[in-house]
Amino acid sequence: MPGPRAAPDHDHDRVPAPTGPRRAAARALALARRPYWDRPHPSYRVRRWPDLTALCVATVFFWSSLTPSLVPRPWYLQGLVGGITAAIGYALGSALAWAFRAAVPRPRHPSDRVRARCWQAYWLLSPVLAVWLISESARTQRRLRVLQGLPPSLTWHTPMIALIALALLLAALLVARAVRLGAVTLIRLLGRLVPRPVAFALGTVLTTLAVLVGVRDVVFERGIVDLADRVAEATNDGTKDGIRRPVSRHVSGGPGSLVPWRDLGYQGRNFTGSTPTRAALAAWSGRPALDPVRVYVPSALPGAFEDTSPFAARARLAVRELDRTGAFDRAVLAVAGTTGTGWIDPNVAEALEYMYGGDTAIVAVQYSYLPSWVSFLVDKEKAGQATRALLDAVRARLDALPAERRPRLVVTGESLGAYAVEASFDGADDLLASTDGALLMGAPNFSPISREIRRDRDPASPVWRPEYRDGAHIRFAQFPETDLARPGGPWGHPRAVYLQNASDPVVWWSPDLLLDRPAWLDEPRGPDVTPEVTWFPFVSFWQTSVDMAVSYGVDAPHGHRYGAGSVDGWAAVLPPPGWTAADTARLRAFVRGRPAAY
Repeated sequence: MPGPRAAPDHDHDRVPAPTGPRRAAARALALARRPYWDRPHPSYRVRRWPDLTALCVATVFFWSSLTPSLVPRPWYLQGLVGGITAAIGYALGSALAWAFRAAVPRPRHPSDRVRARCWQAYWLLSPVLAVWLISESARTQRRLRVLQGLPPSLTWHTPMIALIALALLLAALLVARAVRLGAVTLIRLLGRLVPRPVAFALGTVLTTLAVLVGVRDVVFERGIVDLADRVAEATNDGTKDGIRRPVSRHVSGGPGSLVPWRDLGYQGRNFTGSTPTRAALAAWSGRPALDPVRVYVPSALPGAFEDTSPFAARARLAVRELDRTGAFDRAVLAVAGTTGTGWIDPNVAEALEYMYGGDTAIVAVQYSYLPSWVSFLVDKEKAGQATRALLDAVRARLDALPAERRPRLVVTGESLGAYAVEASFDGADDLLASTDGALLMGAPNFSPISREIRRDRDPASPVWRPEYRDGAHIRFAQFPETDLARPGGPWGHPRAVYLQNASDPVVWWSPDLLLDRPAWLDEPRGPDVTPEVTWFPFVSFWQTSVDMAVSYGVDAPHGHRYGAGSVDGWAAVLPPPGWTAADTARLRAFVRGRPAAY
């Protein structure tokens, strides 16, 4: 009898599984052929493969972020704005992909073969195009640098830009997926206690609240704002090198001052400690001069002056200090709005003091010591309240004087300080009726009066150089030596001069940039805005936001730098008797040629 039939040797017939590099290549090929569109297990929500549609939209957003904006930016900030905009693009792409899958029946979805080919095309084309576009962006940045008077040389690390953007995109993706996984887990747990529709609604609401509270209270207020506050407070306690306590009794912090030197804060000590002397003013003009008056009231008042109305208390103290220093006997009294840190542009102060030979008084009240971007978020309303209280107190004191003895009242401010001044009036007409002139520079987009002027500007005038009521009282300039002569009609008193650079991102930044094309991109464009600047939803907003961080990296009159333009501004607003164009040119050259006081 034949013996039992031998069992087949399956091990001999089995094809050996690939190992090593072959196994890795096989897994990569399988991944390319079968991306994550198949519904994954919930445990893979965080580490599953990205969505192709979302990745394509993110890539397009990244490419659009490479276009130039208002001012040149360094490569690391390009990587930052590229990563942020790519994350926004990925979120929008994910929403589109989800809507498509929900609206289109599954049998009508693209086949696995089509999707695999799309993935292959993406991996083939996107790296090549990204490298080319990043390199091309370096060329546009060089052109922008030349347009704004900077050397064309530029360090542009193409690989690092791509890596920074990719890292930010991946970090945002992981955070978003972790939040989604947490929401799904919460809904699943709630589903054991309540009906599923209720669990879904309740889980969604709780997750949204947790994210909002976490971002606002933990990340922003207890993280970013607290850190900025600690750094700013430490800075506020210091004094800049070279600044010494003044010996003049005409300035705050000096002999007899109602505000002790130690309480003035960093910017207050810089402001009063750098006051030009009578000798310096006389040496420049060749005529007798006076010691200028500078009064500064800090945000942290001595306890004796605190009450339930801190802004009114500071204003009263400022008026007492003005009386002590003899400010109401001077020819000009300037109320200055400060930036978030309490800074006052030294060019603005000294231009007025040299022009009048020290026969001036400048007064300011600090409302915050935080950086301006933090002050905008948490202290913006304080800027207007503090400056309005100061103006009301000063005008009340002036009204008590005989008309022939009153100094001319002017207002000035730069950046957030310009907003503080504008917020103190009820409109352009009130500004002109309440003062003898105004010099405002780089007013932020949310400043009420400049926004009103740009909105109601004369037809055919561009938003970056608006003409208002034929320039009868208010004029805008970037190059004041020539711009203030336009329009050519009569220019009466009182006068308000706005120095506004077409390339200043502080002037043009607005949340409206997220979804609306701005008027400053209409033709004709500003003299230092490259024609290669384009608007793209969401992208232009983040580009302009980053531009604000580097807006001081260019020379005046570009970006947020206004240099010696204040000389021409004061000469137009309120020139002293006998002042000539030659005097303006000489003072402009002097201000440009000396180092900044602080």
